[in-house]
Amino acid sequence: MTASADPSGEDEEFTGVSLDLPTDSRQSRQLARQRAITEAVMAEGAVRIEQLAERFDISQMTVHRDLDELEGRGLLRKSRGVATALSTSLVESSDVYRSGRQRAEKEAIALAAIEFIEPGESLMLDDSTTTLQMARHLPGKAPLTVITNVLPLMNELTGVRGITLLALGGQYYNWCSAFMGRMTQQAIARLQADTFIMSTAAISNDTVFHQTLETVDIKRAMFEASARRILLADHTKFGKRALHALASLTEFDLIIVDGRTPPEHVERMRSHGIEVVVASRHHAGRSPADAN
Repeated sequence: MTASADPSGEDEEFTGVSLDLPTDSRQSRQLARQRAITEAVMAEGAVRIEQLAERFDISQMTVHRDLDELEGRGLLRKSRGVATALSTSLVESSDVYRSGRQRAEKEAIALAAIEFIEPGESLMLDDSTTTLQMARHLPGKAPLTVITNVLPLMNELTGVRGITLLALGGQYYNWCSAFMGRMTQQAIARLQADTFIMSTAAISNDTVFHQTLETVDIKRAMFEASARRILLADHTKFGKRALHALASLTEFDLIIVDGRTPPEHVERMRSHGIEVVVASRHHAGRSPADAN
């Protein structure tokens, strides 16, 4: 089945954290630095701007630019030369915060998911950092139609041979680098995809949860517009709490977890008739060519 249809200025070199993200090197450095700044401020509660500049070997002007963007995403507050952590659910939701966490597990899960994609399929991909890990491996399954509301995925797949990209517009949400809202939902409702691949913020009582209602609305629309639903969930998602329920685990056709997921979770899901795949460690070491 086929689907129908800001920061300004130059960043200085930063080598303290490497995210290995599938984007250009400047954006990779910027995201790595912003994640490191976010985690440093969250760990200490408040850090002076000159201390951040010294710690990450960058200018205070660059720190100010990063903090302005992080403040716009609802992650930190900048006031009188001090960066302060905010207690907000958007911290967990932010792509800056999520991008460097459980990288090996996410890579293993992403490569395991690639094995369930067939050439000629139409895919809907959500705004998770795990599906972003899949992007560089998708050309090996071409031809594919990829439908997404996620700006980094759009950038990664633009012009890739064998990939027909359908970009969903709407209101842009900076904290997750994705388009959401009523316009996005209306566009999704006009489509019918073969497979929806998504991740989640939390799994509690065998139900998938997210922190924001906007996220739930878009993912549920994609869920309803797809014939097959695949959930990608690393071990840290089990037992976590979030505010808004999206779907029961039994509504998914396949759930892919990493090898550190406690066996009791895997056994319980399978006892409920859910197909569960445990991504083995060798997946994380495989190259894109090996993923076919």
